[in-house]
Amino acid sequence: MNDDESSRPNKWRNRIESAQSYSDVWSIVKNTVNSSIGSQRRHMMLFLDDLPIQLGAYHPIGTNNIILNRTLVETIEVSVSSKHVVNALVYNLLLHEYLHALGEYSEIEVRRLVIKIAEESFGKQRITAKIARNTPWSLLKNIPLKTADGPKRVVQIVKDFEEAGNYIV
Repeated sequence: MNDDESSRPNKWRNRIESAQSYSDVWSIVKNTVNSSIGSQRRHMMLFLDDLPIQLGAYHPIGTNNIILNRTLVETIEVSVSSKHVVNALVYNLLLHEYLHALGEYSEIEVRRLVIKIAEESFGKQRITAKIARNTPWSLLKNIPLKTADGPKRVVQIVKDFEEAGNYIV
């Protein structure tokens, strides 16, 4: 491993730990995908919706949209004290759907790529890679899911999700 390869996980770790918004995490997703597998797609949009807790996010084929489960993210936010863990969760959910948006429709292949990209980008022992290996639902194992039930809210579009300047590669 050369110096550039060994410094890559530190660069991404620092960015995921300090991310403050969906746009910040999204920039990391796009850049780690481009760095790892050389693919990219622009002009994506993010919507937050109250979905069943078993569904983290989805990408409607033929669109530039990713719909993220607002209820799942909020449940994890309330249950863990680490913004970094929430960012790692959001990273994994967005990464999975971004790979679908790039044209990979096989769930098995997408899951394999999520693990590969997360481990390459953050290191195998980091929370982002652990969530990739164990699935995002591993974070729910000690959380009473009845707290996730609530009234359905209006779908929310995330403004400034993909800005022209947030490609760093």
